[in-house]
Amino acid sequence: MHATGTFDITTWDTLATDEHPGATIARHRLTKHFTGDLTGTSTTEILTVATPDGPAAYTGLEHVDATLHGRKGTFVLAHSAGGGADGTPWMRWEIVATSGTGELTGITGSGQIINDDGHHYTLDYTLGT
Repeated sequence: MHATGTFDITTWDTLATDEHPGATIARHRLTKHFTGDLTGTSTTEILTVATPDGPAAYTGLEHVDATLHGRKGTFVLAHSAGGGADGTPWMRWEIVATSGTGELTGITGSGQIINDDGHHYTLDYTLGT
């Protein structure tokens, strides 16, 4: 199955920062609201690294509580993202195996975030039988 839509970041709290020569590492907690094939909310914890040239990479875990193509439940996304030397960003997420609950029990898959005139997502997934 393939899901697409948009999301808004509803809160962004910086919990800690650690400054080093050439890089700042920070921990953040944010919440999101999803629309489209996936409708609901999430809470995310991310670690970011920023360099003098700008954002460089992040990793994190996101707990999603939503309805996906009419099925209600929760699951966890593992994020990884960064930017190439040419400045082209990449952002991926994987559904953490065995994290699905409710009607989303057994869900697996992966997707990406696209920052193009707002936050857009894709999610390719399968559901266990």
